[in-house]
Amino acid sequence: MSGTFVGMPAFPEAAREAVRDTTLRGNLRHATRTIRTKRAAAVAELSDWAELREAGRRIKDHTLRHLDHYLLQLERAVTAAGGTVHWAVDAAEANRIVTDLVKATGEREVVKVKSMATQEIGLNEALATEGIRAYETDLAELIVQLGEDRPSHILVPAIHRNRGEIRDLFRSEMGHWGRPAPADLSDRPADLAEAARLHLREKFLTAKVAVSGANFMVAETGTLVVVESEGNGRMCLTLPETLISVVGIEKIVPTAQDLEVFLQTLPRSSTAERMNPYTSMWTGTTDDDGPSAFHLVLLDNGRTDTLADEVGRQALRCIRCSACLNVCPVYERAGGHAYGSVYPGPIGAILTPQLRGTDSDIDASLPYASSLCGACYEVCPVAIDIPEVLVHLRERTAQGGAATRAGAEVVLKPAKGRAAERAALRAARWALTHPGALRAGQRLVCRTRRLHPARLPGPGRAWTATRDLPPVPAEPFRDWWLRTNGGKDTT
Repeated sequence: MSGTFVGMPAFPEAAREAVRDTTLRGNLRHATRTIRTKRAAAVAELSDWAELREAGRRIKDHTLRHLDHYLLQLERAVTAAGGTVHWAVDAAEANRIVTDLVKATGEREVVKVKSMATQEIGLNEALATEGIRAYETDLAELIVQLGEDRPSHILVPAIHRNRGEIRDLFRSEMGHWGRPAPADLSDRPADLAEAARLHLREKFLTAKVAVSGANFMVAETGTLVVVESEGNGRMCLTLPETLISVVGIEKIVPTAQDLEVFLQTLPRSSTAERMNPYTSMWTGTTDDDGPSAFHLVLLDNGRTDTLADEVGRQALRCIRCSACLNVCPVYERAGGHAYGSVYPGPIGAILTPQLRGTDSDIDASLPYASSLCGACYEVCPVAIDIPEVLVHLRERTAQGGAATRAGAEVVLKPAKGRAAERAALRAARWALTHPGALRAGQRLVCRTRRLHPARLPGPGRAWTATRDLPPVPAEPFRDWWLRTNGGKDTT
């Protein structure tokens, strides 16, 4: 997986720096709270939301169990409709395929629809090394590109910037990429959007090649679906002569009828809309309508290995709505860059370590980037139990290290710096399986509670540097129960 933020530290260190940035925290707090409030209102309009959520979960789980069948069915349908299917085992192969396809057209510029998959594999950078310039056409992605920045949110990649910062960026950078922004550009959203529209209009009308992702692929018909709110996707998908779509293999659904569920849950969970303003669908090629050449690049890049994990595979249900980010107290304070991946927030904390399959400090720290409050599970439209997967990945890290891909096998490397954690877990397991010792320990702690320090010494210092130790009661719960219930132990 090549979408790593080069030079980024592990999450604890990156988050420590991020929370000191008051402007960043203010931007995130305002944006996430606004989005989640609107989402709650949009979801409340549907009396059958719980049923839709369960239907989405079942469709995704069924598809993942039979992924080989549906991928081959998709390939046949796309080919029959005039498209060409390419299979990419990893980021390097996907980048090579796309680069070769663009070079074959003789073009040196491409326009792009917002795509997490192409960010994951570092496609823009790969194209640039071959002298091909990619133009992001989504407004937020354009902001990130102009600022030579990194996305920090799945839905709103530039969520970490405010209007004033965007205005200044447009004024200083647009001239290097084409039409310069007006010198008197204000920070009104309408004016910023108009500046971006004028900046991109020429590219839409002249580009011969476009690159996209897809929100869904329909196996039975070979149809691809992109949902978006600005119209830039529709322009990219219809005007160029060649369209290349890079899509993760998990984005497939069996039938067109299955889309009914997700076209209700995705927009409400992401943009808090009843439906997306632009829902584009295309099947292969059609004479005199749309691109004359269509290529579909099916991307694995760690997904098959993730599928092999019975607990972790539920991360592949994700439809990239970003609802989990908007309710996460950790994301709201630390921001997306701290996760060191194009997939930030709770879903990134479980998806990135599985896709990358390495034991780097960044990946090993991500399952711990959560308070396990469960808010992410409550809002997920496909019922991914993110806390369950986080605990599962923590256990895997503590016991043997993070998984490292070696061909088709998953090799566990020894975890680094986890000796104290393993010792503590072994001690807890022993105490919980010896009730007498546990009871004696509880009584001792209660009787010596006045001697307990407010802050832990030694290795525990980091824990109590940011939180207080809970007060110890005067007696253990079991003793209280026996005393107040006449000495009867009903447990």
